[in-house]
Amino acid sequence: MEVDLFKEILVPVIGGLGIFLLGLEFMASGIQALSVNKMREWLAKMAGTPIKGVMAGTIITGIIQSSTAMTVMTVGLVNAGVLGLRSAISVIMGANIGTTLGNGLIALPLGPLGLLFGGIFATIYCFAKSDRVRNISLAAMGFSLIFYGLNLMTGGLKPLRKMPEVLELIQSLDAGSFGGVIACVLIAALITALIHSSSATIGIVMGLGASGILSWETAIAFAVGADLGTTITSWLASLNLSKNAKRAAYAHISFNFIGVAVVLALFFPAIWLLKTMLGIWGIDPGAVVMVDGNETYPGVPIVIGIFSIVFNIFNVLILFPFVNTFDRVLSRVGHSEADDIEDYSVPRFLDRKLIADFNSALPTVQQEAQRHLQAGAIFLDIARDKKGAPADPVEHYNATDQLSREIRSYSSQLFQDGLSRDQLDLVASLIEEVDFTSALSESLYQIARRVKREPFSEAAREVLGLGLERLDQQMNTVLFAPGMQARMPAGHSVVPDVEELRWKALQSRDVAAGEKGALVALLGSIERAETLIERIKAERASVDREAIIRSAGIPPSMPSQSRLDREDPSTGGLVPAE
Repeated sequence: MEVDLFKEILVPVIGGLGIFLLGLEFMASGIQALSVNKMREWLAKMAGTPIKGVMAGTIITGIIQSSTAMTVMTVGLVNAGVLGLRSAISVIMGANIGTTLGNGLIALPLGPLGLLFGGIFATIYCFAKSDRVRNISLAAMGFSLIFYGLNLMTGGLKPLRKMPEVLELIQSLDAGSFGGVIACVLIAALITALIHSSSATIGIVMGLGASGILSWETAIAFAVGADLGTTITSWLASLNLSKNAKRAAYAHISFNFIGVAVVLALFFPAIWLLKTMLGIWGIDPGAVVMVDGNETYPGVPIVIGIFSIVFNIFNVLILFPFVNTFDRVLSRVGHSEADDIEDYSVPRFLDRKLIADFNSALPTVQQEAQRHLQAGAIFLDIARDKKGAPADPVEHYNATDQLSREIRSYSSQLFQDGLSRDQLDLVASLIEEVDFTSALSESLYQIARRVKREPFSEAAREVLGLGLERLDQQMNTVLFAPGMQARMPAGHSVVPDVEELRWKALQSRDVAAGEKGALVALLGSIERAETLIERIKAERASVDREAIIRSAGIPPSMPSQSRLDREDPSTGGLVPAE
């Protein structure tokens, strides 16, 4: 009997694969719309230790059913400074376990019911008024379509058994030899890299196994390769992100590569052990079950699901003790002097464990707000090409912006019941100060960016240098704690005001007309920055902070060091005020 290639194979296989992928997308979208922000916050809180990170990665990936989405989310959190590299490595380990829970579910023979339930939940989705009900229906509809798509693929692959040329090709990929196992792994890795879904690859393999096209041993070899191919997505997601985000992607790649290498070395003993254990329970994965006169092998998808779960748990068990080693090695990847510069995107003093205790949390906000100011002052170092300053003003601005959001978010949680009017006023004042500091940082960023971009003559640089020095002096008035003052270099104690500098630039014959325009704009930015510094000082004076702190019994916070604390005493630094 001749097989209609288009009608009997291409249509159900391509259509089934599309429905399967659409089901995965619907399920992930519905679940993420319901709770992705809460999951992201929970992940940031939970992943403090490697064990908690594995648990968090397993649970969240088990819910959203996408290790790819989970890994990309983790890379993004590392890029934002919410997660450290060590925590991210353990989360990625957990994600590999979590995604196998879905592989176990799709192995269940629920295909015929998939279309029925898909239709039911699609109807609910179309007529529901509540966003919550629509998202739940979308997730349930996606879950149903996964089974229906897999059922279509299995039916479409069955006729391949009647095509000798196809059987001959597939038989050449038999996992009976070590070379055959490696070939299966590499092909599955390539397919997964192309479609960006290990679940889809395993779904195809389950369909081939259930229809008798692949032996269960060969199908397992393909499933192992799917774990290798899924690493490409996290690598692509990290390309334009920070070095630490790239290292998190490299952790995913190295973890999966090492895991696959170990399993390849133990592949045949593992297959023997699995066959022995199944024999004890009286299960034969290669047993034939007749359905509508066709041979099916329902045990193959179940065995693939079991092996995937055991394989990933085994990998985590053998590699988990080396989390610190992964962290240490990957931290050296792409390391440069720039990495030794402080990362201002990550809060140093804020501790979420202290939020419930107002007296303990408030000093940390004050210290972080001061550090935020110091981060803004570094733009002056960038403008002067100072040694050790960040090379990229854009990246440093993004870091200060992230820190500002973190401080505001943390501070807003201090508005607690039972606080006095003065305490509430103090928290509000700190938030407003952080807002003024953010505006100041943006002005300083624009100054640094223009100075780096514009080529200035010697005469123009002299005027610009005086303007930057004046701004530096103004910054010192808010950077340094009472009792300390900055020691200015000799000969630079008095700097002309902005108006004098503007006329100095305009009347100079050594400054070109184009440079005069650029200098006037820069001096205007310096003047705006000085106004914001005055706003910060006024905000600090608007509330008697010390009196409120004393009345609440809060220990005074120690001022954190500024950028000048580390300078050579001969060129600047701190001295006690007389």
